[in-house]
Amino acid sequence: MNDTDLLEEIVNLARRAGEKILTIYAKDFNVEYKDDKSPVTDADLAANDVITAGLKALTPDLPILSEESAEISWQERQTWQRYWLVDPIDGTKEFIKKNGEFTVNIALIENGEPVMGVVHAPALNVSYFAANSIGAFKECDEARIELKVTRKDNQGTIQVVGSRSHPSPDLAEYLTQFDDVNMVPKGSSLKLCLVAESAADVYPRLGPTSEWDTGAGHAVAKIAGATVTQLDGSPLLYNQKESYLNPYFVVSRLN
Repeated sequence: MNDTDLLEEIVNLARRAGEKILTIYAKDFNVEYKDDKSPVTDADLAANDVITAGLKALTPDLPILSEESAEISWQERQTWQRYWLVDPIDGTKEFIKKNGEFTVNIALIENGEPVMGVVHAPALNVSYFAANSIGAFKECDEARIELKVTRKDNQGTIQVVGSRSHPSPDLAEYLTQFDDVNMVPKGSSLKLCLVAESAADVYPRLGPTSEWDTGAGHAVAKIAGATVTQLDGSPLLYNQKESYLNPYFVVSRLN
């Protein structure tokens, strides 16, 4: 299967998972809490089942790492050169609040880098998707546009997208480098996508995230032309260590 066909299949798979999520979103649902106090709902588990079954049918030889099935040893994972990275619902807190700002995230990782990604926001009916060999796109109400980041000088008012549920105490210090900022609160991996569509200038993530939170949005932002780096300017990479936690990072379209 070529990349164009595979990307379309993954977009459709994310949308099927989104449909399953919305059937649960529309009614009362069960919320449980993991050992790290993060919430998980019936919708997370149902969407995970849809996605993992779909990926196994499409690419039976590729391993899958999902937030909801993350008990895979580092000894096994460190041998993976190519695998799927999945968050069935990114922004579970937004899902529980019913503000619509949650996403389905599916990324293809090769040699530590995201080369394909789909971010689908079912409640907003918008999808972002990208592949290295094809480009980055946004689709809303069946209208598809290509995303190409326009670079911006570090001047004037800087649109800074930040977490709606995870404000960071380190953010204020980071923002002192700008003369004027306008904060744009947003949940889930939609923050990376806002930079990808040049609707925000920079997304500094100075708080904890896991690899499945960022892989798909990272692919969209990077392929659209944004930079995605650690604070020291080095690339943000995946599956390089036993922990799933990302270092702090910045997504930017600033020169």
